[in-house]
Amino acid sequence: MKELGIFEDEVMNSTQRDAAGDLSAYSYHMADLGTDAMDREKAFQLASRDGQILHAVNEALRKVYNGHYGMCARCAKEIHPERLEVVPYTRLCSPCQEKEEKGRA
Repeated sequence: MKELGIFEDEVMNSTQRDAAGDLSAYSYHMADLGTDAMDREKAFQLASRDGQILHAVNEALRKVYNGHYGMCARCAKEIHPERLEVVPYTRLCSPCQEKEEKGRA
């Protein structure tokens, strides 16, 4: 949560001028502007991924509290303990996860 807060302060609430460290709104060179944009996009993607993991962890904690931890959200079967050991915040058993990934491809 602290890292996401730092991300919000440093990246999301900053402008191109702040990112470039210049007094003007533009970098000295077009390549610098592209690099700044790429760095901001990469930071946003990393924070988005971290936010998704944080949400999944919170969901897993709610399931522990409600007594539903370790049950697949799709088929309602028990998730294998070894899978939970590797990804404790998973919501799907291995077969359902494979089906979901194949459906996206």
